[in-house]
Amino acid sequence: MDATVTVTTVEDVGSDTVAITFESPEGFDAEPGQFLKLTGVVDSEEYSRFYTLSSPDADSTFETTIAIEPDEGGPFSEYLASLAPGDTLEMEGPYGNDHYEGESRVVVLAGGPGIGPAIGIGERALADGNEVAIVYRDETPAHRTRLTALRERGATVHLLEDSNADLGPVVADVLAGTEGEQVFVYGFAAFVEDAEAALDAAGANRQAAKIENFG
Repeated sequence: MDATVTVTTVEDVGSDTVAITFESPEGFDAEPGQFLKLTGVVDSEEYSRFYTLSSPDADSTFETTIAIEPDEGGPFSEYLASLAPGDTLEMEGPYGNDHYEGESRVVVLAGGPGIGPAIGIGERALADGNEVAIVYRDETPAHRTRLTALRERGATVHLLEDSNADLGPVVADVLAGTEGEQVFVYGFAAFVEDAEAALDAAGANRQAAKIENFG
């Protein structure tokens, strides 16, 4: 779908990180773990970037979580963080097949910006009555409030505040090996490599994991 979408809220959710909620256009449908392309104009130059859904659904609104990284993404992330309710952007999507599909147990391994799909999937799975485990590695974690709420609702949450922390022990701990268990991996390439190594060490079927490498 191609549509113009309107901002409803912009919220600080961590160090240099904001969550932006948009009104869902008519007929729009997306699942947690899918991603969208957002396009806007900054100083007469058009920018487009891909962002993963961080809301559990897109029934009336949808949310994306934006890390403000001017050195990597140019001025666009700062522009997004400066948006206010009523502002508009162009949207395309959703894209991606590595998303939640009602699995009875979800294990989400998230690094950096992977926290967006992690909380979206976690919240949706709990709402569906399913089991949730999240392993999140980041030196400056975002969405602490929602992670705490997930834990209080029964999810298993491991927060590793060291970018070099070994994923092996916690990944082995959260894998139950039960029928219907689905592993998701979201993050930059270095994190994905570490997550895959941890899955291999734990004897998990890495080929069955749903993996989104952010590059």
